[in-house]
Amino acid sequence: MSLSRRGFLASSAALGSSLAIAPRLARAQDDKFDAARSAEYMTPETQKAVDKALTWLAKRQNNSGADEGAFGHGGYPGGVAVGSLSGLAFMCSGSPPGQGPFGKTIDKCVKYITKCVQESGYISAPGFGQDNMYGHGFATLFLSEVYGMSDRADIDSTVGDKLRLAVKLTCQCQNEAGGWRYQPVKSDADLSITICNIMGLRAARDAGIHVPDEVRSKCIDYVKKSQNADGSFRYQISGGGSGTFPLTAAGVVSLYSAGIYDSPEVEKGLKWLIRYLPGGAQGNAGYHGYFFYGQYYAVQAMWHAGGDYWTKWYPAIRDTLLKKQSGDGSFGDSEVCAEFGTAMACIILQMPNNYLPIFAP
Repeated sequence: MSLSRRGFLASSAALGSSLAIAPRLARAQDDKFDAARSAEYMTPETQKAVDKALTWLAKRQNNSGADEGAFGHGGYPGGVAVGSLSGLAFMCSGSPPGQGPFGKTIDKCVKYITKCVQESGYISAPGFGQDNMYGHGFATLFLSEVYGMSDRADIDSTVGDKLRLAVKLTCQCQNEAGGWRYQPVKSDADLSITICNIMGLRAARDAGIHVPDEVRSKCIDYVKKSQNADGSFRYQISGGGSGTFPLTAAGVVSLYSAGIYDSPEVEKGLKWLIRYLPGGAQGNAGYHGYFFYGQYYAVQAMWHAGGDYWTKWYPAIRDTLLKKQSGDGSFGDSEVCAEFGTAMACIILQMPNNYLPIFAP
């Protein structure tokens, strides 16, 4: 259950406007919350690693210039995907926009991402083509969380207006099968990009932005058709092909994000994923690259599933990540960049905090 914008703000007001995000506020709203999803999984060692990583990431942010708020000058670090995921990582620590240890850092993220919203609603850094609809989806998710978790007048006006444009663009370029592709036009689709945009739309809807039911229905149909008989999910509906770990994790989370919590498709996907428990017998064999991308969705899938899925998965990925951290606090990622890997690692490690509505069970 995710909190609506009205519900979150009403709860925050009752607790006092000077308070940062209340720990596990979404949990308090859900009487079916699984006690196994305990913040105790955030061990002192884990918290120390997260603090060090967030400090490293904050120092990477541009403090002035045309790309103020981004995490680099061009390339992946300077794109909206990394900027948005970094903003989410800081918010997962308990700092909402403008408040807490990373409040000002988040405000700079907001400033940069809203600046990148084009008149069409497409969110992309000017002259930067690497993010594509991946970046648009992550940016829509970030702006939705910001809009849904703040009652500041500047966010209501600036972020709200930009977010509505972004959501409209997303809905307009959904193809007839129900998915999205690299460019902001109706074309073919793939599951990897589709999940980014499904989550963005789910977060926007939770924040009070209108998303047509037809769009949601088409999403569900597309994702279900992307599943193989063995429970894995493949890249595209057409052409078949075997499933991969990142895509299966994304497929399960797609269904959760679309409001499908108990279904044969979800259970089959979870059973396929659990075979690749970090540090287990099959280890990295099924990851097929894109480690952080896959684990970002896998930890969400297990968090939503709860029970044994969560209690087995989180300690395993937590311990795996702690071993991967560099001495300066960052998490390297050769496929994208260290800023991406660090933001993703922080989101994964902080899942037990349950601060963001989009991740609430």
